[in-house]
Amino acid sequence: MTAKERRKAILRALDLRRHDTRENLAFEFGVSKRTIDNDIMLLSSEYPIYTLQGRGGGIYVAKWYSYGIKYLTEAEAALLERLAIELSPQDASLILSVLERFTVYERRKP
Repeated sequence: MTAKERRKAILRALDLRRHDTRENLAFEFGVSKRTIDNDIMLLSSEYPIYTLQGRGGGIYVAKWYSYGIKYLTEAEAALLERLAIELSPQDASLILSVLERFTVYERRKP
């Protein structure tokens, strides 16, 4: 398994489990904990993965994230928001539901 394949497998595992430890991932993928640390550092630059220290700590994937779903870019989301203003209320509501489902968490409105 290449490093790229392993990172995809780690991402899929975290998506299914939502949380794991570096020790478990190192054992599962037959690599060192340092290798898992490096993989998580690289993955967290592209995906909503974060770590927590201490009791209950480990490696987490954001609750809203699902592996394989394509999310809108900032430009795409902004365009849909601008277009929604010009639409009928029913169509604007549909556009806003698409934005809610496919916009990254940080852009979602509370």
